[in-house]
Amino acid sequence: MNRFEGKTVLVTGGNSGMGLVTAQAFAAEGARVIITGRDEASLAAAARTLGESALAIRNDAGSAAGARELAQRLTNEDVRLDAVFINAGIAKFAAFADVAESMWDESFDINVKGPYFQIQALTPLFNKGASIVLNASINAHIGMPSSSVYAASKAALISLAKTLSAELLPRGVRVNVVSPGPVTTPLHTKLGFDDDTKEQIRNQIPLGRFGNSSEIASTVLHLASAESGFIVGTEIVIDGGMIQL
Repeated sequence: MNRFEGKTVLVTGGNSGMGLVTAQAFAAEGARVIITGRDEASLAAAARTLGESALAIRNDAGSAAGARELAQRLTNEDVRLDAVFINAGIAKFAAFADVAESMWDESFDINVKGPYFQIQALTPLFNKGASIVLNASINAHIGMPSSSVYAASKAALISLAKTLSAELLPRGVRVNVVSPGPVTTPLHTKLGFDDDTKEQIRNQIPLGRFGNSSEIASTVLHLASAESGFIVGTEIVIDGGMIQL
């Protein structure tokens, strides 16, 4: 399939993990892909996998100024956007009693403020019929200990999928959100999940396994394509049945 032939797609945080797999899936279906991230080396390596037309931009995902800089760079490159996957995010966990203001600020800057102002700054660049997909989490729906800040930031994204849909529909732009459950990504290593922790999580998943990034990517591509044209302001949960069964 070449659902995105002649289309231009932006994936924030597209230099690693779920973002990179999704960017590669867009490229495989004909899209010109633009990725952002903070690490220049991984950005360059990721861009090499996406084809000659790919563009990698170092950008601060948690800054309103960074959002404006990204929009200006794309304007200078004469870019018009057909789809955006707002994927860049941060996951930090701490018991409620141990949460510091700095952790709250960092989490909400990157997970909420950044996406909000990125979409605001990018809106003039959207083609009619464009699609925005936000990356949230099932943590917004479950009371997992030590996840209060992370869960609240992801719940905010789910809300934005509805309110921004109402704001942007007159421009012909749809907004939806995916909420992954446990997915095998480098994040688990960064969070220090040991084998026992992974097994405890796996036992809570009716399908009996972690998801993989390609399963998230396929849903993002569906929401970003014309085939989902009647889906607006909706959350799709991708969790192996973890919060459904």
